[in-house]
Amino acid sequence: MAIEGTSERRERRIRLGMVGGGSGAFIGAVHRIAARLDDHYELVAGALSSTPGKAESSGRELGLDPSRVYSDFKQMAIREAKLKDGIEAVAIVTPNHVHYEAAKEFLKRGIHVICDKPLTSTLSDAKKLKKAADDSDALFVLTHNYTGYPMVRQAREMVQNGDIGAVRLVQMEYPQDWLTENIEQSGQKQAAWRTDPARSGAGGSTGDIGTHAYNLGAFVSGLELEELAADLDSFVPGRQLDDNAHVMMRFKAKDGQRAKGLLWCSQVAPGHENGLMVRVYGTKGGLEWTQKDPNYLWYTPFGEPKRQITRAGAGSGSAAARISRVPSGHPEGYLEGFANIYTEAARAIFAKRKGEAIDPAVTYPTIDDGMKGMAFVDACVQSSKRNGAWVKL
Repeated sequence: MAIEGTSERRERRIRLGMVGGGSGAFIGAVHRIAARLDDHYELVAGALSSTPGKAESSGRELGLDPSRVYSDFKQMAIREAKLKDGIEAVAIVTPNHVHYEAAKEFLKRGIHVICDKPLTSTLSDAKKLKKAADDSDALFVLTHNYTGYPMVRQAREMVQNGDIGAVRLVQMEYPQDWLTENIEQSGQKQAAWRTDPARSGAGGSTGDIGTHAYNLGAFVSGLELEELAADLDSFVPGRQLDDNAHVMMRFKAKDGQRAKGLLWCSQVAPGHENGLMVRVYGTKGGLEWTQKDPNYLWYTPFGEPKRQITRAGAGSGSAAARISRVPSGHPEGYLEGFANIYTEAARAIFAKRKGEAIDPAVTYPTIDDGMKGMAFVDACVQSSKRNGAWVKL
């Protein structure tokens, strides 16, 4: 269990920096909670805002040493790399368009990067970031946090074990309703940057939540996307990026079986707050997981009654157990799933510190997962512009 590993607790905490995530930022606070939960990190520096006054006030709120509060991430990377007790890892929690430049500065100085998704705002920047990560000895971790849920790991393990046979169908959904009206025009900060092509990239709902749904489907099924056909809409008048997408998918053949997929993501679906779900169907059965009930996985062997597997309960396997913190019946959710990504990253960083091989059981999204997400968004945009034509990735 993540919080009881005595060998991990004896390790000196990882000195962590943060780019973005200043006062009032939602995802920055989530990253800080996730990093603290298993006590593997200590936040010691930050470029929390590009506005000097806000950077300073945000640093004070977090109790950071004023000398290690920056308003420029490049300055932070240069100085921290020279300090004897400089940061070992950095969390990048800015809008998408900053990811590439920020990550590049830390990677080339050997500082591990934990970056929020999607990888970048453009496929071109993603390719350059991939090269920077490949050229660096530092780790690159992408926080597709839903892969950190124990029952998502359980579903993946069952697919790998052949419990549902060869995969035929993958159904992914991620509906929300918070952008049903044009709130970006009211000054709502999160809506403003997420609907701005200059800061978000070419994808709206596809980049923001569609990448999560796609990543989850690929993670559980173990399939690789070959081509897709997408129909993107901007239903709200004046909105520049898509707020709804329907995507058909064809996956590469695996074990002699070709599989199809269907993804729906929407931010204009009233009644849905955060409706992430994945269903995977094979030749011998099916699996279903929804984020609103994250501690349960539904398993249906063909021709038999539906079965509910609970986190840490009867029927759950080793993949779920290694990232579960409390006994079955006690719910674990979003923050714990996010923390699991940070703890898996910590295990990898601890191994790098000691010059040891990373335990093969350690699982976290990588730069390659980020590249797949960016290729997915780019193909969706291309396909929709061509009236839903099939586009190869």
